[in-house]
Amino acid sequence: MFPGCSRLLSKGGWLDGLFSLNNDGTYVGSGGFGWTHELPQADFDGRVRTCDLWGFGESQETVGVSPQMFAEFIFPYQLPILERFGLNCYGCCEPLDKRWHLVQQIPNLRRVSVSPWADLAKLAEMLGGRYVYSMKPRPADLAMDSFDEERIRAELREALWITRDCRVEVIMKDNHTIRNDPRRVVRWVQIAREEAEAL
Repeated sequence: MFPGCSRLLSKGGWLDGLFSLNNDGTYVGSGGFGWTHELPQADFDGRVRTCDLWGFGESQETVGVSPQMFAEFIFPYQLPILERFGLNCYGCCEPLDKRWHLVQQIPNLRRVSVSPWADLAKLAEMLGGRYVYSMKPRPADLAMDSFDEERIRAELREALWITRDCRVEVIMKDNHTIRNDPRRVVRWVQIAREEAEAL
């Protein structure tokens, strides 16, 4: 059995019935779907426990603090929560390349957010094929006055080349405006697919 599962939810415990599985098309973490055959746990009896679920942590609010402060004031409080989950996602908009030595300690870490402000190459080397490299390109590409297909294509091509040895998912998110032009979204997806298929 998964460590800690029984102590978190005993039969008739106060958390019974509060959870539902998220190992399907459910949005998990800071982007992506929950599809996996690794959840729920092998001893799953229909009662959903934290160890049957994807967990998620992030600390984008502390992007301005040093890795040392993050290690002292944030991470020690996140870790005991994340240890309860069967699989974990970590990160949102914060660049994780300077915090990876801590974040990699999360048990069952599977999906790592790579924001536009991260060092893509460093994280590609750190994550390799062991984690899902959840690439988040700049949402401003869909919000600017002009839709610069050539620049978008060049940046995606470079990012996909850098991550060619990783398990990559590309997620365009945090779009607060698309300049009233839904065609931008469609075209951005087409460009991303073309570049991924061209590798």
